[in-house]
Amino acid sequence: MAGGGRNPLVGSLARLLLRRERRALRHLEGLPGVARVATSAEYPDYGRAPSIDRSIPRSKEVLLRTFLEGVPLYAALELPRDFFERLEDLVNELHRRGVCHNDLHKEPNVLIAPQGRPLLVDFQLASVHRSRGRVFRVRAAEDLRHVQKHKLFYERALGTAGTPPLSKGRPSAGAALWMGIGKPLYNVFTKGVLGLSPGEERRPPEGPWPRWSDPIGPPRD
Repeated sequence: MAGGGRNPLVGSLARLLLRRERRALRHLEGLPGVARVATSAEYPDYGRAPSIDRSIPRSKEVLLRTFLEGVPLYAALELPRDFFERLEDLVNELHRRGVCHNDLHKEPNVLIAPQGRPLLVDFQLASVHRSRGRVFRVRAAEDLRHVQKHKLFYERALGTAGTPPLSKGRPSAGAALWMGIGKPLYNVFTKGVLGLSPGEERRPPEGPWPRWSDPIGPPRD
């Protein structure tokens, strides 16, 4: 991921998102299911990675992550029966480390590894919290609410709904503000300014739907 380019506004915003992602990933170092920040020693040619405008950024404007093999949730052909329970476990582990993802409403940000375990990507909007105050609690609840929405969406279609929701009621005021103002601005930036897809691919309500596979169980220590 290269953050920069010849447009000063684009470069500043891209570097801001890059710094947020780098900080979050470093706080999650060693957590299975999340990419790791790679080093120049591992990939000595990383500084030659071009920006969107094909210019070569400075090394501090580049975030190199390890590769996670998986398919996005909306494209999965099969899911373990306990996939969403394992996804909830992973999100809770983020929260235990003081990190909120803040972008889990997007199916492309949830991947399924070849072994069936959940993976999380795209931490550009993630936040790192030193305390567990109100802001953290609200954002953590929103992360889990989106996990629950994905879970109910798939389980209703596949005939296995019935798990109590993780959070009840309407989205928080902060989430409503983000959906009304923040998200449109973010999409304008990523699609209109950077020329990127906003990443809103999702499985159509009419399917096709994945099939259930055997549960994978909790991760082993």
